[in-house]
Amino acid sequence: MCGRAKLLDDVSEIKLDLKIDFDEIGDYRPHWNAAPTSKLPVVVSRNGERTLTLMRWGLIPSWAKDLKIGYSTFNARAEGIDTRPAFRAAWQAGRRCLVIADGYYEWRDADKQPFAVALGNRGPMTLAGLWDQWRAPDGDTLKSFTIITTAANELLAPLHARMPVLLGPERWAAWLGEHRLGEKAATDAGLKAMLKPYPAAAMAYWPVDRRVGNVGNDSPDLFASLIPPEAPAIK
Repeated sequence: MCGRAKLLDDVSEIKLDLKIDFDEIGDYRPHWNAAPTSKLPVVVSRNGERTLTLMRWGLIPSWAKDLKIGYSTFNARAEGIDTRPAFRAAWQAGRRCLVIADGYYEWRDADKQPFAVALGNRGPMTLAGLWDQWRAPDGDTLKSFTIITTAANELLAPLHARMPVLLGPERWAAWLGEHRLGEKAATDAGLKAMLKPYPAAAMAYWPVDRRVGNVGNDSPDLFASLIPPEAPAIK
C-alpha cells in the first residue's frame, strides 16, 4: 500500500535524469506528507516527448459520475489491473505514467508505527502509475492517477504485505510507451512483468513521528528518523 508520500524538495535534477521535454509544473512546492487528492509530479510521454506535470492522486475514470471514486483508487493492485473496472480503460489505452517522489510512509500492521521508506541511496523514486482524464458536469477536465502496488519484498514484508511498484531507468521508456523506429512496443505481458517487487537490497526504511498520521502536518521533520544518528540504520 502507498497512501502518503514525501515529494522531492526540488525537481530540477529529476528533469535532467528523465530528459523532460515539457515542464507544466511551473512554481513547484515540495510536500513532506502528501495524501490522496493532493497533486503530485507525474511524467507522461506522447510521441516520444516527455512531460512533467501535476495530477490529482486517486484515479477518477472517465465514466465516473463524480469525484467520490477517487478516494478508493489511489492504489491499484498489479494483479488484475487490466480487468478491474476503475483501471481497465486506462490500461487498455496505454495511459501509463511515472509518479515522482523521494519516498513514502507505511504503517506497520502490528502496532501502527509509521515508517519512512526510501531508496538506499536516497535518490528519487519513480513509481509505476496509470492516469485518466475526467470531465466534470461544468465542462472542466481533471487528470488523475493511481500508484500500482505489488507484493512487498522481504525487507518491507514485516511492515505491510504490499508496496508500490518502483521502476528503474532501464524501464522508463517501455513503461511510458516509447520505442525506437522499427522496434515493437512493449506487450501486455512485458508490461505486467515489470510489476514486481523492487530489490530489497536497494531500499531502506526507518521509524518516524506519529504526527505523520495527521494530513494537516506537512514539514521536513516528518521524514526524519526517530533512531539517533549513532544507532545502526535499518536497511
